[in-house]
This record gives sequence, C-alpha cells and structure tokens, in this order.
Amino acid sequence: MKLNERSLAFYATCDSPADNAGFLYKRGERHTAYHRRWFVLKGNMLFYFEERDSREPVGVIVLEGCNVELCDAAESFTFAIRFGGAKSRTYVLAAENQAAMESWVKSLSRASFDYMRLVVRELEKQLQEMSRGLAGGCAGTQEPPGLWKPKPSGLEHWPERLPALPAIPKENGCAVWNNVLAAERLPDTSGCAGHDEEENPRPPPLPPRRRVSSGEAASAVGQSPSTFCRLHEQYSREVARLRQDWQLKQRGPRP
Repeated sequence: MKLNERSLAFYATCDSPADNAGFLYKRGERHTAYHRRWFVLKGNMLFYFEERDSREPVGVIVLEGCNVELCDAAESFTFAIRFGGAKSRTYVLAAENQAAMESWVKSLSRASFDYMRLVVRELEKQLQEMSRGLAGGCAGTQEPPGLWKPKPSGLEHWPERLPALPAIPKENGCAVWNNVLAAERLPDTSGCAGHDEEENPRPPPLPPRRRVSSGEAASAVGQSPSTFCRLHEQYSREVARLRQDWQLKQRGPRP
C-alpha cells in the first residue's frame, strides 16, 4: 500500500479531532530500549512524533489486520500491536499508568475498519428487527402507530337532537300532573310513549294527580311544628335502635 507522505503529515497535524492522544513509550525494533513519543490516533492510523510540538510525524501505524493485546514485559503497563504474517513487525508500547493503558488498548482495538464493519452489521440487524416488529404491530390498521382516536359514542350519527320535553307547570313549587297537555291527550294504554305526527318521540304519559280529601287536608293543616318534632324524635330513636341491632349482629357473639 502506497501512502503520500505530505498528505499523511497534513492529516496528522491538522485540526481534525483525534480519537486519542498522549505520551507512550515505544520499544525500538533493533534496540530494545524504550523511547518516549507523542502518539495521536485518527481513524485507523496511529501517528507518533518525537515531541508534542513536532510538525511532522516520525512514523505511522495502519491499524488493519492486527490484534491489540497485553504482554508480559519487565516494564509495567505494556501492550503490543501484533500483525498477522511471519515477517510482520510487532509494536510494543508502554503507558505511564493503568488508566492510560486501558484507554489506549480500548481505542486501538476499535480503530480498524473490520471492527467498524462488524458494528455496522450489528446495527443494521437491530434496525431490521425493529422494522419487522413495527410492521407486524401495525399490519391490522391503516393508521400510523402512536395515534389514538376516541371510539364514537353513536350520538354523532343521529340526524338531529331529541326535542326537549315540555315544561311541567307548577303550583306553589309542586308539579301539577293533571295539566292541560295531559288532559288534551288520550292516555296511552299500550305501555309505549309512541311518536307524534312529526315522528318525534313523545314523553311518557303523566300519572293522574292524587286528590286529597277535605279531612286529610284539615288534619295536615292542623298539625303544628311540635307534632312534627315529636314524630322526628320518635323515628330517630327507632332508626338508632335498628342501627345498634345491626352493628351487634355484624360483630357476632362475644367469646
């Protein structure tokens, strides 16, 4: 694979955000001594510089077809980037602490396009499963999911409202049942209210007014407030006695 040095140098030092950056100790290929270098990870390319303010990188590692794993070495917090193949080079790096080592191992393991391809396939699979679930849930309806409409009560299908019942006249605050409307209309013995000439439902026939005899009227008028108070007290005591008996029955026999 051919790489343009100028393009790589510009990409390494441009203002594009880096996936990870920091100092690492890199072991030499010929000499096993470790050298402190400034590393910058962008995409699947790992650049390393002699210093943090260097204008051009010393080298670049393309993170494709490799494995990032911890390795046993005399130095602490070391890990290796191993490529497949007999003549491939293994890069041994060391971090300054445990947190930095874990951060770099995680970032480098996710930098390759192979890893991104697996992530994209998994996301596509999840999207297809969600789409099939939504399609199956909405198969029986033509309306989009999430919209709710109240069920019709049936009243809106009526062509017009029912006519209002005629007002019942009152005398001294009491309804007069034998009113003129009831007198003019023959009683309906079929048990149904029926309809009028305009096919509108009619109200049920009113019951006849109970006529009070003169004796009952005189007794009602002759009763004084004291008589009403005595009746009220008598029935109150009767209700209290019945309520007490009912409570005793609910509690049951005492042990």
